[in-house]
Parts: sequence; structure tokens; C-alpha cells
Amino acid sequence: MKEHILIADDEKEILSLLRLYLENAGYQVSEASDGETAYTLIQTGGIDLAILDVMMPKLDGYALIRRIRAHSDLPIIVLSARSETTDKIMGLGLGADDYIAKPFDGLEVIARVEACLRRLSRTKVSPSPAPSLLTVRDLTLDTSACVLIKDGTSIELTSIEYRILKLFMESPGRVFTKKQIYEAAWGDDYVVDDNNIMVYISKIREKLGERSGASYIRTIRGLGYKLLP
Repeated sequence: MKEHILIADDEKEILSLLRLYLENAGYQVSEASDGETAYTLIQTGGIDLAILDVMMPKLDGYALIRRIRAHSDLPIIVLSARSETTDKIMGLGLGADDYIAKPFDGLEVIARVEACLRRLSRTKVSPSPAPSLLTVRDLTLDTSACVLIKDGTSIELTSIEYRILKLFMESPGRVFTKKQIYEAAWGDDYVVDDNNIMVYISKIREKLGERSGASYIRTIRGLGYKLLP
């Protein structure tokens, strides 16, 4: 039996469809029809990945992600009929690892689940890096503690945000393509442009305070992005 997947959605048809896809792929599956039940199941332990709908009764998907991220790095895939970029930013910014819009394809669901679990497996087997500090302007990234410091203040980063910023800070001034950023942050081959990179760059810019006037990450039209040294 493969890993244990929790699916949470208030639509019975969606739960049945996801269960069919996942069990056919060999995964163990648990279901929840509301956010509170999903959180209770996660607290009991034994869940390896959660697929969470955004619009659920009792506790919506966004609030559930906040609760989970307060104490756990459990891989989370957000599932929603709302495919606008702002909704992606919300889910990914709260700490979700991926986002799938309804209606979805079964093969896509399985591929994204497997990609999330591969990243988790690589993280577990990777040796701890030697203590190291990367400093660019007023930013300092402690790669041993995965902590970003700006002007003496700690800034919380999701795992994907950390990997993207680490890539930039290791080579300030270098232009990275979307393919290079995706493969460094997600650990998989870059196949399609689903706006995830743009969403994460936007969140990183916000956390660095670019809205206050400072400029750190520049978009190079037609090429990619770079961190200004």
C-alpha cells in the first residue's frame, strides 16, 4: 500500500471521483466533507498528503491550511473551482504546495500528488547542509535554519519561497528562466507554465516589502527573473 492521502470536499461526487483515481493508483484514502473533520483526521496522524477544497463548511480550505501550517509541513494540494490568479496566490501564500482547478483530469491529480510526495521524500533523505549565510544587500538567508532576515527582522517563508529565494541569492544579478526556477524549487521537470512561478514571485516580492518602494526582484521580459545585487 502506498501513502495515505486525505481528501476533503463537501461534494460527494468529487470525493468519489478522487477516491477512485487515488485507489486505482494504489494509495490509501480517507475522506472528510468539512474542514473541521479534515483537521481532526490530520491531528490523529498517519496522513502523508492532503487534498483540500477551498469552499467547505465549518472551516474553509484557507483557514484549514493556516491551522495545519501552524504546526506541520504536511504536503497540501488545494482543489477549487476558483482558478483566478488571486485565489492561487491566497492558497499558495498560506503554505499550500500546489493548486488544482476544477474540473480536473485524473492523470493530472495523480501526477501532482506523486510530485509532492517525491519532493517530501527528497527532503527526508537529503543530508543537513553545513551552516551557511547568504547575504545580498539587506537580506540574509540562513540556509541551515531556512530563515530569512531583513533589517534584523525574521521573515517567514514557505518551502517553495525559500528554494526560489535561495536560488536567487546564490547568484545575485543572474537571470533565471522559469524552467530553471521551477526545477530548482519543485524538483521536477518543467512541463507547462501554470502561473505558479508568477504567484510565488509575487508573494516573495510582497514579503520583501517591494510595495513600500524597495526593488529586489526584476522581471526580464521574455527571459525570466533576477535578484538585483
